[in-house]
This record gives sequence, C-alpha cells and structure tokens, in this order.
Amino acid sequence: MLMYRFEWNERLLIALPVLEADWRQYSSRQQSDIVEQWELIRGTIPDRIMEFERIINRKQNQLYDEENFEESCRLNAEIAEYASRINDLHIWYRTNQELDSRRHT
Repeated sequence: MLMYRFEWNERLLIALPVLEADWRQYSSRQQSDIVEQWELIRGTIPDRIMEFERIINRKQNQLYDEENFEESCRLNAEIAEYASRINDLHIWYRTNQELDSRRHT
C-alpha cells in the first residue's frame, strides 16, 4: 500500500500533503481519503490568509510612522514575506481542484 501523510508547515501554519508516489498510483479509496483530509485543511486557508493580511496591515502602519531607514527595510522585508505566504496559500487552496479532477480521470 502506498503511503501518504500530512506534514505541518510552520511558515504557512497548515499541514501539507506529502505523497510518496504519483497521484494515479494511489487507489481510489486512498485518493478519496487524501482529498477528504485535504478538504478539511483547505477550509482553514482563508483564515490563515486573513491572519497574515492583518499582520501586513499592522506592519504597514508601523512602516508609515517609521523614520529609521534600517527599521523600514526590516518592516518591508517582513511585509514581503507575509505577502509571499499569502501567495503560497492561494496556490495550495487551488490544489484541491487539481486533486479532485485527477481523482476522476
């Protein structure tokens, strides 16, 4: 039986699927189990995005009032990192559609 698991990703604050084989090699039952687990995790992604957006907004407010150049650079880098996390979460959010369509082929 092919193995799969979900590993916690500290950067994105969600568990991500780790498949040890090509999707088509998993049985229909395994595919269904994976999609079901992923759907539960996927449902938390909008909350993570909103959480990261709130952090960005706070940092932008800090940046607006910041006069120290080095601190401004640090805040800009942190804002960019959270924006990157949001982008990655959007990509993972769309992954469900890909898994589901592969399951039906």
